[in-house]
Amino acid sequence: MDQLSGVDDKGGTRMNSALRIEEPTESDAVGALGTLTWLGHATVLLTTLSRTRIIFDPWLEGNPKSPVGVSDLGALDAIAVTHGHFDHMGSVIPLAAATGATVICVPEMAAYFSSVGVSNIVDMNKGGTVTVNEVSLTMVTADHSCGVDVGENLPNAYGGNPVGFIVGLPEGEGGPIYLTGDTNVFGDMSLIRDLYAPEVGLMPIDGHYNMGPREAAHAVKLLGLDRVVPIHYGTFPILTGTPDELRSHLELAKAGAAAIVIEPGQSVPIKA
Repeated sequence: MDQLSGVDDKGGTRMNSALRIEEPTESDAVGALGTLTWLGHATVLLTTLSRTRIIFDPWLEGNPKSPVGVSDLGALDAIAVTHGHFDHMGSVIPLAAATGATVICVPEMAAYFSSVGVSNIVDMNKGGTVTVNEVSLTMVTADHSCGVDVGENLPNAYGGNPVGFIVGLPEGEGGPIYLTGDTNVFGDMSLIRDLYAPEVGLMPIDGHYNMGPREAAHAVKLLGLDRVVPIHYGTFPILTGTPDELRSHLELAKAGAAAIVIEPGQSVPIKA
């Protein structure tokens, strides 16, 4: 596609066609219909045209990049968790209590959440698919680690395998969407391309705990994405990867994808 547009606070668009980079503006609402909203670090809110709302890897309170708190978010249908590190599940328990949303995760994380009082849980594993209203969530592999902090001076509890999610929507509403979770690039991303053909991906570029911009650009090429939204960077000084570096590596790799650079609190349309 030649140009990609972002959603602004009046429902219009802003485009930078020369660089093919979307730079949407902020919206007064948390999650306009038909959008993906970045809430800082790795937290992403999906809001469909049918008003289904799914939050991925919520870490709001204590997140220096989050523009909202737990009480600001409103109704949720589901909470999808890729792994047990605090910066991906720090707000799961209060959000589940406040909204009654179903927590979707691997069995080991389900056991942990159950042990701390979360009751509405669906456990699944890689290759499986669950539906939340009109949305399908397929769990796929990620190349990372997974441990749950259970107390000071105690070893992490085992949290199972880290995962990503492929999000499917009804025909005409955009997608599929690939939320990689924390990961490095891995060769089987080509299988994800072949099986699910994601159109847009949201992936880390920090270059310390995950892949950096160079690796992310290669991941984009393996996946055959049209659009990529960089996340999980700049939250702390050690997370040094930048969108500018990603743009450069996308060009070098001839990946053919548009880098969509947004700030926490901003949204991009699900449908390009």
